[in-house]
Parts: sequence; structure tokens; C-alpha cells
Amino acid sequence: MPRELTPAIHLDILPGHVALVTIVRPEARNAVNGDVARGLEAAIDATEADDDIWCVILTGTGSEAFCAGADLKAISAGRGNELRTDRGGFAGFVHAPKRKPWIAAVNGPALAGGCEIALACDLIVAATGTRFGVPEVKRGLIASAGGLYRLPRALPPAIAREAILTGEPITAEQAHAFGMVNALCEPAKLIEAAQAMAARITVNAPVAVRESLAVARAAFDKTDPELRQMSEDGQARNMQSEDFKEGPLAFIEKRAPRWVGR
Repeated sequence: MPRELTPAIHLDILPGHVALVTIVRPEARNAVNGDVARGLEAAIDATEADDDIWCVILTGTGSEAFCAGADLKAISAGRGNELRTDRGGFAGFVHAPKRKPWIAAVNGPALAGGCEIALACDLIVAATGTRFGVPEVKRGLIASAGGLYRLPRALPPAIAREAILTGEPITAEQAHAFGMVNALCEPAKLIEAAQAMAARITVNAPVAVRESLAVARAAFDKTDPELRQMSEDGQARNMQSEDFKEGPLAFIEKRAPRWVGR
């Protein structure tokens, strides 16, 4: 049974060292309120602390939206500060430090802050027929939760600028063609497809995956010398793990490796 972190965020443990985090506010198109922000931060803490979880899937409830962004009712009521946390930023998520891979399983439109949440994940699996967009300029706002710099990294720069400046969305099919979305699937098979993506990750050594991901995430932010140092430091930590010994041994013995994640 899923564990309720807050009324709006549920955490479920799936087979194969995978966790499923679900935004449960279908009546509000899964918009971010205080329960979502606190719950997503709690989900990060819970999955980071569990050594048996090697990959996390994030999705929304229903088919109306992955996440419609900020809850405007909360903002209009003067509770806008509840939509973020000190550690995680907007939704308790977009700027939160995470060691483990996160896959966004986008079940419906991911707009405004919802698009920024998806972009803060490492991979995206999307249902056909859905959309991504940052329409903030249409309301006199800006996509300040990462969209303005993550979208141009995920899409060709001119396409990203068009989406940012017009506020118009792109389809999941376009996002897939441009390389922003890793996989498309029928809506009914979304979680299955996300689990298949996760399984391709968790078949590998967890420590090596985490150390590799840390460098890959920093690739746009640091210089080559800094990234080389990060790679060398990551390799040094990886070499201290039990899995570093298990990989070559399994190859020599012609068997599947038995990873322990430490």
C-alpha cells in the first residue's frame, strides 16, 4: 500500500529497487500547494535515506494534468510562501539536492511549475497527446523555478526561446523528437514504461550510477577541469564500494552481478 507523506503526496515501493511518488490532487490538476511542497521534500528525504531504493518515478494522479504549476488559490489567499521550501525551492523539489535518478512519468499536461518539476527530473517518460509549456509570460510572470535555463538545455535553443517568449506549449511528440522526452507511450502504459526505464538503470551498479549522475548533472554548470576533478573524486569513492569488486568478478565468473548499492 502507498505511504501517505502528506494528503497530496503518496510514496509506493515497487519491485526492482524503485519508488513511485505520486501527486494526489486531481481535483486541482495536481497543482502545487503546501501539502505538495512539503510532501515532495519528504519524498526526497525518504528515498535518499532508503539504501534499497535506487531509482524514483514521479507522476500525477488522473489524466487531466501531471502538474498545473502553482495553486493560484493558495497564492491569492496570501499563502504563496507555502509553495516552496528552503531546501527544495518551488514544490520542495526543483532545487533540492538528489543523489538518485528521478524519472518524470508525465500523465497529462506539464505546464508552468509542472513543466519545471519535470525538467528537474533526470529523465522524462510521457503519455502521448500531452503537452509541456511555460506560459508564465501570458500572466505577467516568469518561469523562475528553473524553466528559463533548463528548457534551453533540454530543447534546441531557438525552440526553447520560442516556447518561453510566446508562452505556447509544445506537444509530447515534439518534445520527444527534440530529445527532451526520453520515451513516449500510450497513457494506459505510462507507469509500465517508466518502470521499464527504471529497470534499465537499476540493472547497473547503484554507486556507479549515482557518481556518474552527479557529474552529468553538473556538465552545463562547471568547467572541464572542475568536471574532471569531480569525475576523479567520484571514481575514488566508487572504488571503495563493494560493487566495484563485484562487477569484474561477475564478468570473470560469467554471471549476472549481485549489486548491494554500497
